[in-house]
Amino acid sequence: MIPNDLPAGMEALYEIALDLRWTWSHAGDELWRALDAEAWAATENPWLILQGVSRLRLEQLARDSEFRRKLRHIQDERRAQLDCAISDATNPAIPVRPTIAYFSMEFGFGAALPLYAGGLGVLAADHLKAANDLGLPIAGVGLLYQEGYFRQLVDAAGHQEELYPFNDPTALPIQPQMAVGGGWLRVPLDLPGRTVHLRVWRAAVGSAVLFLLDSNDPMNRPLDRGITGKLYDGGDERRLLQELVLGIAGYRTLEALGLNIGVCHLNEGHAAFALLERARAFMRRTNQPFQVALWATRGGNVFTTHTPVEAGFDAFAPGLLAKYFPDERGILAELGLSLPDLLALGRLDADDAAEPFHPTYLAVRGAARTNAVSALHGEVTRRLLRPLFPRWPEHEIPVTHITNGVHTPSWDSRWADRLWTRACGKERWRGRIESLEPAVRTVSDEDIWIARASSRLDLVKYARARFELQLAQRGVSPEVVSHSPAILDPDILTLGFARRFATYKRPNLLLGQPDRLRRLLTDPARPAQLLVAGKAHPDDEAGQALIGEWVRFASGAAVRPRVVYLEDYDITMAQELVRGVDVWINTPRRPFEACGTSGMKVLVNGGLNVSVLDGWWAEAYAPDVGWAISDTRDDTGPNSDAEDTEDLYRVLEQEIVPLFYERDATGIPRRWLSMVRASLSRLAPRFSASRMVAEYDERLYKPAEAALAHRLDAGAARAVELAAWEERVRLHLPQVRWGRVEMRLEAGDLDVEVEIYWDDLDPVDVAVELYADPLADRPAVRAPMRERRLLPGTAHGRVFGVRLTADRPLAAFTPRLVPRETDPGIQGELPLVLWHH
Repeated sequence: MIPNDLPAGMEALYEIALDLRWTWSHAGDELWRALDAEAWAATENPWLILQGVSRLRLEQLARDSEFRRKLRHIQDERRAQLDCAISDATNPAIPVRPTIAYFSMEFGFGAALPLYAGGLGVLAADHLKAANDLGLPIAGVGLLYQEGYFRQLVDAAGHQEELYPFNDPTALPIQPQMAVGGGWLRVPLDLPGRTVHLRVWRAAVGSAVLFLLDSNDPMNRPLDRGITGKLYDGGDERRLLQELVLGIAGYRTLEALGLNIGVCHLNEGHAAFALLERARAFMRRTNQPFQVALWATRGGNVFTTHTPVEAGFDAFAPGLLAKYFPDERGILAELGLSLPDLLALGRLDADDAAEPFHPTYLAVRGAARTNAVSALHGEVTRRLLRPLFPRWPEHEIPVTHITNGVHTPSWDSRWADRLWTRACGKERWRGRIESLEPAVRTVSDEDIWIARASSRLDLVKYARARFELQLAQRGVSPEVVSHSPAILDPDILTLGFARRFATYKRPNLLLGQPDRLRRLLTDPARPAQLLVAGKAHPDDEAGQALIGEWVRFASGAAVRPRVVYLEDYDITMAQELVRGVDVWINTPRRPFEACGTSGMKVLVNGGLNVSVLDGWWAEAYAPDVGWAISDTRDDTGPNSDAEDTEDLYRVLEQEIVPLFYERDATGIPRRWLSMVRASLSRLAPRFSASRMVAEYDERLYKPAEAALAHRLDAGAARAVELAAWEERVRLHLPQVRWGRVEMRLEAGDLDVEVEIYWDDLDPVDVAVELYADPLADRPAVRAPMRERRLLPGTAHGRVFGVRLTADRPLAAFTPRLVPRETDPGIQGELPLVLWHH
């Protein structure tokens, strides 16, 4: 889809406009402003600019030697990075890695590609960007929504209105994905009585790629064309259809393109059906049954959950699954499964006919590796998923955590970018980050303060212009609109609070004491100002009511110059806010913030955080990098909101405000900047997407690739062995009987023996362990017990024993049988345990 014929020498504009690198690399911004400054300011969409710019303007710039020089420089830089990725892929000394497939229901790259609702989509986009920076072979898979998530209008009374502008695919920076044999790739998906055809679009993210599936094809029925109509819209049936498209058609897209997929990474449970399609594809290639296919492919699957409460898991009625998974045909028939078999994969109790189907449970059972997104969220998730691992100790539930991070080049201000570039170089986020902390510590107070003041001024200018437009759209009188340039002050303490308005995020905690907030904002000697933004879900009346409270408070004459509610919070606004605020406020009800990344985005810009100790801040907080509200208790008590409100005001009034206004003879807040430098140097690298994706690669992707290769080797011989092993253990483990257990203390050591009657179970299939729960100051005990002798007069009786240091009471120890861990982490894939009783 060529938007405009370009003059000779200007062809590189096509490639640059279609590479989403411009969402974080701003070297080309001047080019797009030169082409059409008004369109760039309104859309930040180079592809749209190329469609609308006049031939005369293009020819003028083609004769501009400086414009052509900048264009060549940007194209040379882009091609150098792509050539580096190609060189690595073709270098025989570097093993070629298979592609990482990254599935997500939303991707948030910015205003030019609005396929996101909030943090999940922004994180997904940051993941692809950082993977590109690190040279990982990754392909994102998502949906192309015709309308995406809503845009927000808020009237003078604080009532939210939702608008759904149409996403014209020809105006988005994407192109049709061509099939291997030519022509636009369309992927079929069988639904009851018809086949839906999904058009596939392609977006370039540097060397990474994003595939977007689109049901709005004239070949489809009108009802089916709307499957990808809106993000998170409609009832359960529309949601299920979107998840079938994402998972099943999404994986078929990768197969149709002939990609060698190593890791399938599910960013939330929405794409869980991809695991079934991956197993089906394996079965078609090998003629193996489903259980072998599951063992073969599961080793290469990774599942990331972001949900801190069970109510956040999708749940579909059994009848709805029956409608779209008929036993006699389709994917179930190819998998060799019945509908009850499928339902069992997504239930806690396979025999409970009323229990709904949870894609999250399918994802856990179909992925060898599951991770949460912060350390605290890991603890919460192990509790949530414990029913899937009956009789397992909670700390052994196989859920690790990798704390989220943000793609820092996407969120830094121009001033912060210059500061970081001088200290650490232009390529600082493309490699190892260990060297960044000492380099940033050398930056002077003066340079940091100038960058902070400049960023704050930019934010004030942005907020004034945005608020002026907001008032004009409401139909406010020109006289009132003319006062908007008087709001906010670029030289005073600037606080920011912006996120989805939901009750558990407690966006109105500050309004719990409105008089105190007015005093804070209007103090004549040490004033503060506050910018607030956020949307509430269209069905969340409580969240919308919270927006109204802020709008009404901000309209008060006394505080009007000091507090602003900005409507239609999106990525563009988030970038402006996190670049300019001095302090970012976060007030979720612990432990319901799985991670949270908004506060991470201020780090690279020299902003500080004050937050509840939830999500990432529970790991990041130290007294020299920010402030903590409350303590480590869960905020579920009847007085927790009032207590946290009081604590927040105490911190603001007694610590944050005085420290910001404490200046030396040169007017510089040295102690404040000491905290800024500590936060910049220690936290910005640690909570960057560069660290996050590198950690995913080392801890999950590479082990998953190795496990997959091992199980597929020699005609999937290992997968065949594992399926047979599972069948034996499930059949015979319940028949094992425990006999007498004897514990003896001998010279400070504990010697334990236990009798086991094995029935037909082969002892090599399981491990006998002596187990004890962890104590406050000591880890759990998992001591292997070895066979010592046969039991005379029995067919299958044997005695197992172990000798170890007695570091806790004898009653703390219990023998147990678990599947033998022949491969790393394999016990989590066969979660059985038999305890001595």
